[in-house]
Amino acid sequence: MSSSDLNKQILALNAFDQRRAGQLDPALADRVRRRQDLFGSASVLFYDQPLEFVRGAGCWLYDADGVAYLDAYNNVPSVGHCHPTVVTAAAQQLARLNVHSRYLHSGVMDYAERLLGTLPAPLSNITFTCTGSESNDLALRLAARFTGADGIIVTETAYHGNTELTGQASPSSLQPGSIAPRVRLVPAPDSYRVPAGELSDYFANAVQEAVLDLGRRGIGVGALLLDSIFSSDGVFADPPGFLRAAVEIVQQAGGLFIADEVQCGFARTGSSLWGFERHGLQPDIVTMGKPMGNGYPIGAVVTRPSILDALREREGYFNTFGGTAGAAAIGNAVLDVIEQEGLMANAQRVGEYLRQHLRELGERDPRIGDVRGAGLFIGVELVDPRDPLQPWGAASTIINAMRERRVLIGAAGRWGNVLKVRPPLCFSNAHADQLVSALRDALDATPSSP
Repeated sequence: MSSSDLNKQILALNAFDQRRAGQLDPALADRVRRRQDLFGSASVLFYDQPLEFVRGAGCWLYDADGVAYLDAYNNVPSVGHCHPTVVTAAAQQLARLNVHSRYLHSGVMDYAERLLGTLPAPLSNITFTCTGSESNDLALRLAARFTGADGIIVTETAYHGNTELTGQASPSSLQPGSIAPRVRLVPAPDSYRVPAGELSDYFANAVQEAVLDLGRRGIGVGALLLDSIFSSDGVFADPPGFLRAAVEIVQQAGGLFIADEVQCGFARTGSSLWGFERHGLQPDIVTMGKPMGNGYPIGAVVTRPSILDALREREGYFNTFGGTAGAAAIGNAVLDVIEQEGLMANAQRVGEYLRQHLRELGERDPRIGDVRGAGLFIGVELVDPRDPLQPWGAASTIINAMRERRVLIGAAGRWGNVLKVRPPLCFSNAHADQLVSALRDALDATPSSP
């Protein structure tokens, strides 16, 4: 498979082909064309038959006809779609006050203190943003100002945002050959193809080479930016601790470790609130977004005062909608729900249950080569049954077959062959059973050689 084929597969995976609009039901085709006319070629829809949702509740999304779909894909509504605690907090605060953050507000400071209390003590300054992209953009700027070096190390199929700067650090969104000179790509820690005992050295050696190359070219290493669940790379969580050696190499070279918690944070991995904690790491910067607002746009960057001061010496930073009273009330309500409903423990318990049953499904179907993950973030690698180290290129077919069975999942990975499962944290064993049943039926309905 060539690099151009690979890139096309990732960009096009499970995207609706706008040229097929004429093959849809006339009413649906009209809505699809209207959207395309309004948003242009950059607009992306999912599925061969695009869905239109009008309502959500818990782990469910409902279309215009009232048909329910089990959501095992969207990690933005992390505590469940339209959670009443979050909705009430939003309504009450938005009805009272929501202005920019240049005024004192105890609710915002209370939320900041609560978040900081969950992180290692040296990380004592927080800056609020609106999105994970903004958070990672600011984090990369902080790293460059503090270290005096521009080099960025990320994994080969990473995604860290859609600003110009974070786009450079998101190879999964780029065309081949368009990687910026300041960026070095390292192979993802492929625990399916690299033995567990060798994984730490495998990843550390790749990072070491990237550090050396940045040094040879006079760029220097400013940051190692990692999502510790490696979501876009195909979900690689284990063994816990294997990232430490790579992080130490970067920090010893003068660079900073940025822990991107946009996807793996807020109890997603089950054993801890933050993904980096599974590896016993000490980040220099932590970034947040998506799940912290359960659908409301809020993000944050947490770091040491000295790192933040390095940026302030040269430029200011202000985010109009970052850290408003409304955002803080919503973020605080999300933390309340995680604690009061025991969602971290639920992610651990149900995640283990789901992985176990997916592995049992793999025992009867050799196209499931690996099931991995942590908590309620799971990757199911589809492989060629004749050669289990080779990807099976039918992920999009399986995703659409599951959509027909009213279960929503995504895909990721270097070859786009890893089914990505990341449901709301209120997912139950019954939901897991429904997902496994749908996947079994989808596999049974799909030939091994599509």
